[in-house]
Amino acid sequence: MQPSPTPNLPPRVAAFGRAALTLALVATALAVTPGHSAAADPVCESDREHRKLATRLGTDLRAAVQGRAGSISVALFDRERGIGCYLGSGRKYDTASTIKVAVVAALLQTAQKQKRSLTTRERSLAKAAITRSDNNATSTLWSQLGRARLQRLLDDVGMRATTLGPTRYWGISRSTALDQLRLLIRLTRVEDEVLTATSRRYLLGLMNQTVSGQRWGTPAGATGVNVHVKNGWLPRSTLGWRVHSLGTFDGSRRDYMIVVMTHGNPSMTYGITSVERVAKVIHRHLNPAKSSASHAAYLTDADVKLDGDTLPP
Repeated sequence: MQPSPTPNLPPRVAAFGRAALTLALVATALAVTPGHSAAADPVCESDREHRKLATRLGTDLRAAVQGRAGSISVALFDRERGIGCYLGSGRKYDTASTIKVAVVAALLQTAQKQKRSLTTRERSLAKAAITRSDNNATSTLWSQLGRARLQRLLDDVGMRATTLGPTRYWGISRSTALDQLRLLIRLTRVEDEVLTATSRRYLLGLMNQTVSGQRWGTPAGATGVNVHVKNGWLPRSTLGWRVHSLGTFDGSRRDYMIVVMTHGNPSMTYGITSVERVAKVIHRHLNPAKSSASHAAYLTDADVKLDGDTLPP
């Protein structure tokens, strides 16, 4: 029996979607650590037309992660070219603030099912959670929605490797780069059965309005495209800093999504540098005419108190 196309990919690249899903399942067993799987992973694949580009991209991604401390995972999908890259994409990480995208998506899905628009209060909370990474706003939405509605969103998107944090501790939900990519693909599809076009535009619009100090990470090196980003950062006593970045990029015949997740970073700055090294490689290959080395100034370790994630005592 032929496997059915993954629902996360548009119909015109469904054939590639089946191959990408197989590669991703292989990648779930790979954990990238210095001097180990970086030599064999990432796996970049495409159809015949873009196979050489995928090979070059894979080679440069391997070089970009070589020798760094800690763990790094990458999941990438270029819808226009049908390129998928999966580097250790099944390794689980504490989500930190990246879970806020799923929280707001769950809010939108709940409102859809109740056949209503978001209230003024909900819009204010959603905007604060995404654009400023406001923790209090996220905690309020987390409590309002409840675990059943949050889990329904994860189930409907197909984020089966993602687990919600205990009780009120959304910052230590667990997820993988591949699961986060599934959500980004849903948000950027032309048609989707989980979120309406209005809901998707709204959430992507918030990600496009992220404050300047939080536009580091996956946008590094990209110009001439629309940028939608949500980052997460979290220091813990084990595995050092978690530093993650989710981004989607479209316009000028470009349409691709990047997820980079890391932990074991000795500092937040170290993690951001690692993420941006990967991002610049990707943009250089997928958006060469527009790419730039510039990026926004970002928060430092000392700033984390302004936007730290909720942790248990």
